[in-house]
This record gives sequence, C-alpha cells and structure tokens, in this order.
Amino acid sequence: MNSINFAAIDIGSNAVRLLIKSIVPGDPSDAFTKVLMVRVPLRLGQESFVSGKISPDKEKQLLRLMKAFRQLIKIYDVADYRACATAAMREAKNANAVVKNIRKETNLKVEVINGQEEASIIYESHFGDKLNRELCFVYVDVGGGSTEISVMTNGELVESRSYDIGTVRWLNDKVKSVEFERMKYDLSELKESHKINDLIGSGGNILKLNSLAKVRKNNKLSIQKLEELNAELKKLTVDERMIQYKLKPDRADVITYAADIYAEVANGVGATHIIVPTIGLTDGIIHMLYVKWKEKNKVLEAEVMV
Repeated sequence: MNSINFAAIDIGSNAVRLLIKSIVPGDPSDAFTKVLMVRVPLRLGQESFVSGKISPDKEKQLLRLMKAFRQLIKIYDVADYRACATAAMREAKNANAVVKNIRKETNLKVEVINGQEEASIIYESHFGDKLNRELCFVYVDVGGGSTEISVMTNGELVESRSYDIGTVRWLNDKVKSVEFERMKYDLSELKESHKINDLIGSGGNILKLNSLAKVRKNNKLSIQKLEELNAELKKLTVDERMIQYKLKPDRADVITYAADIYAEVANGVGATHIIVPTIGLTDGIIHMLYVKWKEKNKVLEAEVMV
C-alpha cells in the first residue's frame, strides 16, 4: 500500500513550524519518514509576553504563513493534521480572535493548548521506548515561552509539569522569580523521589548546542561540556555568535538562556548527561495522529498486515 502523510503545526513563542511525515499503514510509529519541515521565526512571544497581545502586523504575518501551510498540506495530500499554539498564544488576550480569523481565512483549526498538554504531547514522540526501560529519565523541552518537564520511569510516563520559563520570555525579562523558585523546588523533589539517570532534551536550541559541542552520533552531551560551551557563548555579543558559530539571529540571542535552563534542570535532578534526539512537539502530534488514524482504520490495517 502507498504511504500516507500526516502534518503537525506548532505555533510557538519563537518560531512557527510545519512538519509533514510519511508512513506506510501497518508500519510501527518509528518507521516515519520526514517529508517536509518548515520553520519561520515569527517570534510571537516578543509581543505577547510584553504587551499581552498579538499585534495586527504580527497577526497578518501569522495568517499569511498559515495560508501557505494550508497549501502545503493540500499539495502533500495530508490524511490528517493538528495545529497547536503554545505559551505566546496562551498569554495573548486576543488569542481567540486570532484563532477565529485563521479558521475563517484558511479553514485550519488551531488549538491553544495548556502547558500540561504540551508536555504530554512532547512525550508522545515515544523516543524513550528505545531506551533502557528499567532506568529513569527526565524529558525537558525548552521553548520560547515555557519549559516542559516529564518524568519517565520503567518505560511509563509518571508525571509532567510546565513552567512559564522560556528563552524569549527571559530575553524580554518577563520570567518571574517565583516561577524559577517553583521549578527549583519541584526539581529537588524529583531528585528525592526518583533516581534520575539522564535528561532527554528537545527543542531547537539544545539541538544546536549539541551540534556546536560536536557530540558524536549516539553519544550523550555532558552537562559539564554544555556549561563550558555556554560560558564561551556568553563572552560574545549576539553578532559575534552569529559570525563565529554561524547562528541565525533568532537563535543567537536566546541560545544561552536555553543552555542555562537545561543546565538548571540537570543540576536540579542530579543528572550529568543529556540525550539529544531530534524530537519535539510536532513529532508527538504526528504520533498521536497516526494512533488516531489506526483506530479509525483497523480493518484496512488488518488487510495490509495479511
């Protein structure tokens, strides 16, 4: 049978992403092939965290982008899609109006999800299934507006927590000290209640940090190496980071904040290394779409397996 395509849209605080993946019905979820990935740094959080709303100009840019995504979804004959908006839209007072306008102009349904659901969806990428099920891992996803932390032990998701601590939010000095204290307290509790082996990091910044650290394939990024690299990055201006490390502008100004958050979580739970697979919210969305599709097409899948 021919493969089918699924699409996921992540309307984040720093960037908006479209991911399309393909799979042959009946194949396991880890058999997905990436068909298309588009990332546009709209930085919605720059306004939302400061003014509390999405400006008309930024909304216009988002609408144009969603129209383009809609066309790509049609071109790739996507079987199903899901569009999720996170921290920037959660805090925007005019989020409902923006979402309504997107639906009216593009017929795309956008869900503004809370931090708990965001953490759960990221876990649905099921990368942890490939690891030792007897060990305990902490998933950490650092975004522009929030940080999601999930604990996985014996191959099962134990708990998920979300914090209003993100790179764009921190860049704009909009992270409340009480939120840092809440995260630190929770991390100390996790350290006491679980024997954490490693972190599993997701997000564009940790992928870039892993690459800059020149970690070999299948190796882990040590927290010591992460902190050393972060110290070097902090010595440079944003422009110098762009030149010396070939970073894009929207990455160069927030990457040290991300490194600080990952290191904070690692030290808080006593982990010395971080595993950095290519996973994120969009991967979790697509996995969930496939599970939903299989439930609806059990007869078809059974015929394929014969």
